[in-house]
Amino acid sequence: MDSVLRAVVIYFILLVVFRIAGRRTLSEITNFDFVLLLIISEATQNAMIGEDYSIMNAVLVIVTLIALDIGLSLWKQRSHRLDRWLEGLPTVIVADGRPMRDLMVQARIDEEDILAAARELQGLERMDQIKYAVLERSGGISIIPKPGAKG
Repeated sequence: MDSVLRAVVIYFILLVVFRIAGRRTLSEITNFDFVLLLIISEATQNAMIGEDYSIMNAVLVIVTLIALDIGLSLWKQRSHRLDRWLEGLPTVIVADGRPMRDLMVQARIDEEDILAAARELQGLERMDQIKYAVLERSGGISIIPKPGAKG
């Protein structure tokens, strides 16, 4: 039972930590992010398993985590407030070619991130070609070009 409690506590701690870290943290993972994720996963495993390395304990922790994930998903479907808190809302970070600097700082996004998305998604090269850039709930950036803008 100790492992179940540990798994529940760690699950919710990680939800809060990654929510605070922001959407961009998990959208496009860098080498540094990957190494950090490996270290976090090892620390998480140690915190959840404790001294019991048995197969039964591992299965118990896995089933607990899956049940938590399913339960939280169902809860988010019923509670828009919880869904917004956990997943956030899409955020306009460029409007009519003008970067919304305060929102970009909050989301830890710079102009180069936006221009990279504009090049990849729409073939656009300049900020003034972008009607809207939206930071999606997933952490990706959507680009809506201005009418007539060509890449």
